[in-house]
Amino acid sequence: MEKIRIDKWLWAARFFKTRSLACDEVLHGRVKVNHNDVKPSKEIQSGDQLEVWQGSVKRTVLVRGISAQRGPAASAQLLYEETPESLQLRILAAEQKRLSPEPAATISHGRPTKRNRRDLEKTWNNRWSASLD
Repeated sequence: MEKIRIDKWLWAARFFKTRSLACDEVLHGRVKVNHNDVKPSKEIQSGDQLEVWQGSVKRTVLVRGISAQRGPAASAQLLYEETPESLQLRILAAEQKRLSPEPAATISHGRPTKRNRRDLEKTWNNRWSASLD
């Protein structure tokens, strides 16, 4: 086997949990082969360069092996080699995400409770407009 469909390979290499998810990602343009948009039926071979977006992280990998069967993670990692630039950017993005503050931490009291929300609504029921007359 020298060539395989891109959606099958992405599933076998464990980039996506199901083949239909891999197919959807290819259709949405989140996977490129040799810098070109492709369809899920595009056949890839060893030596091709893939750009795969996983969430907000872009991974650039070189295809090193072909497999149509999904195996353990250790054997799936042998199917590709991530470029050093991609690996560096992925580590940098993970570090930035780790160091960025949690947005919910800035809320001092959290969401209003049901009782607080009702109290807030009571103040608006007595007025016919938002202006302070």
